Amino acid sequence: MTDPFEALRAPVRPVDPDPRFAAELRMTLQHTILDGGEMTTTETAAELHSLTPYLAVPDARRAIEFYVEVFGATRRGDPIVMEDGRIGHAELAIGDAVLMLADEFEDIGHVSSPGGASVRIEVSDVDGVVERALARGAELLRPVADRGYGRGGAIRDPFGQRWLVSQAPARTAAGTGPRHGEAAYFTFQVPDDEAAKAFYGGVLGWRFSPGSTETAWGVEGNGLFGGLWGGPGRQVGWKLMYAVDDLEAALSRVRELGGQAGEVEQQRYGPSADCVDNQGIEFWLLQQP
Repeated sequence: MTDPFEALRAPVRPVDPDPRFAAELRMTLQHTILDGGEMTTTETAAELHSLTPYLAVPDARRAIEFYVEVFGATRRGDPIVMEDGRIGHAELAIGDAVLMLADEFEDIGHVSSPGGASVRIEVSDVDGVVERALARGAELLRPVADRGYGRGGAIRDPFGQRWLVSQAPARTAAGTGPRHGEAAYFTFQVPDDEAAKAFYGGVLGWRFSPGSTETAWGVEGNGLFGGLWGGPGRQVGWKLMYAVDDLEAALSRVRELGGQAGEVEQQRYGPSADCVDNQGIEFWLLQQP
């Protein structure tokens, strides 16, 4: 009796696909990938949000290196390389967002547009990022400066893309702010701010951004929300800010228990006051909104 599956045991002989089918499949994949479809070979390291920028650049390989070096981006898997060697799709993680990019493909209208939209990016050190970008061939469109809406500047990268570089604000999720008695902020006072930046940046990986005065710096790191302040004439060490529900009542208790309470000052983050406890240790009190 003849085995009906005998033919399946024959050696596999690969054949070239029909050229028309191959061309149609390539175009379908190209359109799907470049139009931001669901197809991807990368794993999710950062999150895809409701809006995700997708850039067309004249040299995707160089652009990837630029964004890694300047913005601290990380690669999300390997880029998809087309038959002609151009990158058809690549993804980078920047903070909690994803940036997609590809080489230019004129046949589907995927081309760079230097006069088009700008991409806003938040970084911990605006000055350092812009400085690195200019050193790598970017064009300065707007110098870094403190404006009413925060510190920032603008550049055009070597690939024609415009970037609005902004200082990242300290973020606290709604409803998770410090409660009464908890530390809300710290200032680390040191004799030499540059030496402290080099030491704690190297040991703990802290990142620093310019503060309101020449020797003041914002500090960013795991679980940190505070600042570094250098220079002579101030108490060296940690100065903490504590949250209270009622600032005036807390200041009254400071005085009653032998401490010193300063005047209430209206800060952008809420009313606060400088205090000294009954052993001479300085601290702040902040009324939570």
